Amino acid sequence: MAVHRSPFSLLLALCYGFAVIQGGIVRRNVEGKPARTCGYGGCPKTHPEKLNVHLVPHSHDDVGWLKTIDQYFYGSRQEIQIANVQSIIDTVIQALRKDPERRFIYVETAYLWKWWNLQDAEVQREVRAFINEGRLEIIGGAWSMNDEATTHYQSIIDQSTWGFRRLNDTFGECARPKIGWQIDSFGHSREQASIFAQFGFDALFFARLDWEDKERRLKEKTAEFVWKASPNLGEKVNLFSVALYNHYSAPPGFCFDILCQNRSLDDQSPNGSQNTERKINDFYSYILRQASHYQTNNIILTMGDDFHYQQAENYFSNMDKLIRYTNELYGKDVNVFYSTPSCYAKSLNEANKTWTTKSDDFFPYSHNERSFWTGYYTSRPTLKYFERLGNNFLQVAKQLTVLSKQADSEDLQFFREVMGVMQHHDAITGTEKQHVADDYAKFLHEGITRGGNITSSSISQLSAQGDPPGKQDPFESCLSLNISACAPTENSTTFVLTLYNPRSQPSSTYVRLPVTGKSYTIKDHLGVEVLNQLVPIPLPVSKIPGRNSSASRELVFRAADLPPLGYQSYHITERAGENVADDITPEAEVSSIGRAHNISVHDNGNVMIEWKNEDLRVIQSMNYYNGGKKYYSSGAYLFRPQNSTLYSFSYNGSFKFYKGALVEELHLTVNDYVSEVVRVYDKDEKVEVEWMVGPIPVDDNVSKEVVVKYSSNLESKGSFFTDSNGREMMKRVRNSRPTWNISLLLEPVAANYYPVTTKISLEDEGKKLRLSVLNDRAQGGSSINDGELEVMLHRRLLQDDRLGVGEALNEEAFGTGVVARGVHHLVGSSLVDLDASTAREKALAKGLALRPWVFITPAENVTFAEWKISHHMQFKGLSTNLPPNVHILTLEPWKEGQILLRLEHIFEIEEAKELSKPVEVNLLGLFANLVIKEVRETTLGANQWIGDMRRLEWVIHSNEIHEEFQKPNGSLPVINGTITVLLRPMEIRTFIISVQ
Repeated sequence: MAVHRSPFSLLLALCYGFAVIQGGIVRRNVEGKPARTCGYGGCPKTHPEKLNVHLVPHSHDDVGWLKTIDQYFYGSRQEIQIANVQSIIDTVIQALRKDPERRFIYVETAYLWKWWNLQDAEVQREVRAFINEGRLEIIGGAWSMNDEATTHYQSIIDQSTWGFRRLNDTFGECARPKIGWQIDSFGHSREQASIFAQFGFDALFFARLDWEDKERRLKEKTAEFVWKASPNLGEKVNLFSVALYNHYSAPPGFCFDILCQNRSLDDQSPNGSQNTERKINDFYSYILRQASHYQTNNIILTMGDDFHYQQAENYFSNMDKLIRYTNELYGKDVNVFYSTPSCYAKSLNEANKTWTTKSDDFFPYSHNERSFWTGYYTSRPTLKYFERLGNNFLQVAKQLTVLSKQADSEDLQFFREVMGVMQHHDAITGTEKQHVADDYAKFLHEGITRGGNITSSSISQLSAQGDPPGKQDPFESCLSLNISACAPTENSTTFVLTLYNPRSQPSSTYVRLPVTGKSYTIKDHLGVEVLNQLVPIPLPVSKIPGRNSSASRELVFRAADLPPLGYQSYHITERAGENVADDITPEAEVSSIGRAHNISVHDNGNVMIEWKNEDLRVIQSMNYYNGGKKYYSSGAYLFRPQNSTLYSFSYNGSFKFYKGALVEELHLTVNDYVSEVVRVYDKDEKVEVEWMVGPIPVDDNVSKEVVVKYSSNLESKGSFFTDSNGREMMKRVRNSRPTWNISLLLEPVAANYYPVTTKISLEDEGKKLRLSVLNDRAQGGSSINDGELEVMLHRRLLQDDRLGVGEALNEEAFGTGVVARGVHHLVGSSLVDLDASTAREKALAKGLALRPWVFITPAENVTFAEWKISHHMQFKGLSTNLPPNVHILTLEPWKEGQILLRLEHIFEIEEAKELSKPVEVNLLGLFANLVIKEVRETTLGANQWIGDMRRLEWVIHSNEIHEEFQKPNGSLPVINGTITVLLRPMEIRTFIISVQ
C-alpha cells in the first residue's frame, strides 16, 4: 500500500523526528527503533485464531445533567451525585503513568479543555506524550456528546468543529478523532451519521437502539453494519456502525469503580486464588456469550460508565489482573488486552467480512414495550427555542466579525463554547434537573450578551460614514420579542432599526416591534416611507407572568429585499401631537379573514383554513394528552399518554378578527392557558400560527401534554415525512419500522412520534399536494390518522419517569407554570411545480432557523437626514447573488487571520427539477469587501485537508454504483480568473480562505 504524506505530517517528521506511516505517526526512540505510536499503526496485535477481547476503559461524563457543568467538574454537590470530572482525568493520568500497556479514551472536549488549562507544563508534556503514543485516545472530539433528535445540523457541525480545533491546536494530528462515540444519545439520526462520515470518521459506536431491534440484531449477528447515511451523497458517507452489547457498561460483575459494588480480583489473600479463578471463569463465560452474537473473532468490552474512574488505579489494577489471568487460564482460546474503539474498528476492517446495511435511522428509541423516549423531543420548549435563537445569533456574530474585518475574540470563543454545551444530550433535550436547566439558560444568556459586544462593534464600524466616531452608537438586540416586549422600541420616540440578514439570498420579512405610540413614520435607507400597520397585542400575551412591558401594540411593516450577509436600516419616528389619530387596527366585524385563504372559527373553537387556489382544507385544533399516573407516566424522557387518548379542550374563550393593509389576524383564546394568533400577510402564501400555551394548570392533579393538530382532506395512506436534524427528509410509515416488525399494542401514539427539528409534512399523490408544518424549535410530531399532522407544543408533568432525573418535568417561573410561545408556518404546496413550491418551503425553513436579526439604536431628536449623513444605512456582504440552491453555512474567523467558509447545496436529488441539479460557485469576487488570496479545502470538521482524508473501506451487500465525488488535494486553482466550486445535491464543502 502506498504511503500518503500530508504537508502537515512531513512537517512533524522534520521537526520532531517522527516517521509517518499510513494510519499513524511512529516515534523513533534514541536507538532509532520504533516506539509507541498513535493511530492504527499503534494498535495492539490481534490473533487470527483466537477470540480477541478489546477492553476499552472509558468514562461517560455528561456536560451537565443532575449537576451543573462546574459542579460535575469540581465535584461539588456530591449529595446529588458522586461525580468529579477533575479527579477522573487526574487519576487516569496517574494510572497511565504506571504501565505503558494501559489505555484510556476521552470524549468531551469541554471538560478536557477545562482540565488542561489547570495543569502545569510538566503534566501537559506528559499528556501530549500519552496522546502521541496512542495510550490516551480522543474519541468523538466534539465540545459535547450531542443529542441527535432535537439538534440542528448547523449546531452539530459548529460544536464539533470547535472541539476539533481545540484538540488540533493543543495536541496536533494524534488527537484528531477518527471515531464517533454516541453512546448515550437517546436514539440516532441518519444525518448525524452522514456528518460523522464527512468528518472523515471511520466508524460510529452507539448504545441506545430500540429493544426489539437490538434483540433481532444480536440474534442475527447484524449489530455491526454499514450505515448508508444519505441517499443523496451515496458511498461517500457510508459509515461502519457498532451497536454495543452491554449498553456502554462493564460486563456484570466486572465493574471495579468506586461507584460499583462488585468485588475486586483478590490474588493476594489465602483464599484469593479461589475468588480470582471463579471471576475469570465467569468472565470467560460472558465473553463467549457476547461473541456468539457478533461476526468476527473480535469483541469490544466497554469498561466504564457514567463518571467512572474517579479513583482510576483501582479500576486499572483489576483490569490488569483480568487480562493477566484470563490469558493465563484460557490463552489457548482468547486474547485479552487494552484497546480502543478505533483499534477494534481496524480489527473488524481487517476481517474482510461483507456487512449488512441500514438506510433509515434509530428513532424512536424504546427500552421496553411501554417506554418510548419521545417526550424529550418537546421537553422544556422555551429552552429549546432559546438554543435555536442562540444559534441564529452566533451565525450573525461570526459573519459580522469577518465582514467587519475584526479578529477572533474571547467573546466569540466563549459564545461558541456555550452553544457547544447546549447541544449536549442532557441540555437541549430538556432531560436535566431544573437547577441545571437554569444554569444552561444563564450560560447561554451570557454567551448572547458577549456576542452582542461583537455585533454592536461590527455594525458601528461598517455603518460609520467617514472617520470612525469616538463614541459608537449602540446596536441593541431585543431578546424578549417572543413575548412582545422590547424596551428600546417602547421607550424611544425615535429609533433606528437595523436588520441583519444572515442568509445567503436576498430576503423580505415582516417585522413586528412592540411599541406604545399611536402612529409611526418609517423611512427606509433611501428615505422612502414604508407602509406600516399597528396591531393590538393579544390580551393573553399582555398577561404573561414576568412580562414587564408597557407595549400594547406591535408596529408591523415589510422589510423588502434585505441583502444577503448584509443589513438594511430603517428610521422610525413616532408621530407626536394631541391631534394625531390612533392608527391601531380595529376589530373587524367579519366572519373570516384571508387573502389566498379563507380562515374562520367553528363553534367549538377549532379553526378552519381553506386554500382558495387548491383543493386543500385544514381544521386546526388544540388538544392534550393526559400524562398518566405513577409507574406508567410521561416524564422528561418518556411520552406515555394515558390510554393513548387525545382530549379536546372545552372551548370557553373568544376570538376577534383584525384586517389591515399588511396583515390580517385571528386572535383566538381557547381557554385560560391556550391561545393563538392565526395570520396571513400580504404577498405571503403561508399561514402563520403563533401559539401560546401556559401556565398549564395542574391543580386537578393531571399531567398535560398540549398538542396542535392539523386535520386535512388529504389522503396520506399511512405515511408522513419528518426532517433529520433540519436537513434531509425521512419517510415515516405509521405503525411500522423499515427493518423489523414492531408490536405497538401498548403505546400506539408514543411509538409513532418522531423528532421534528424544522419540518413535518404529508403528501397526497392523487391531488398532487403536500401539507407542511415548519417550526421554530425542535418538537415531537406525528400523523396518527391519515390526513392529520400533530405537533406537541408544551408539557407539564407531575411524575418522574424514573430514568434518572429524579424530579418531575414541572417547570415554573414567576411563581407559576412556564409559558411557551412559538410559531408554525403552515404551507400547502403543489407537487407539480416542485421548483417553486420546494424553494418556498426551503426559504421559510431557513427564515425560521436564521431570522433577520433585529438591532435597535435609540435616536431621540435625530432626523432621518442627520442619521443618513453619519451612517451607511445599507451594507451588502456579497458582491454577487449566489444561486438559489446554495447557502453559506459557515462564515467565521479562523486562525492567523484566515476565514472558515462552508457552502452547501440545500436541495436533495429529485426534490426539484432545476434546483436539484449540481451547481457551480465562483469564490473569487464573492464577498464585497474581502479579497481572496488562497482557498484550501478541508474535511467537514476543518481539521484535515480533504486530500489527506483516508477512510477505512468496507464491503457491503449492495450492487449500487454512485458517482465519484471530486476530492481535490491542496489549494483550489485559479482558472480564467475564477476559483470554481461544484456542489452536488446535499453536498457541503468546507474551505479555509486566506484574504488580503
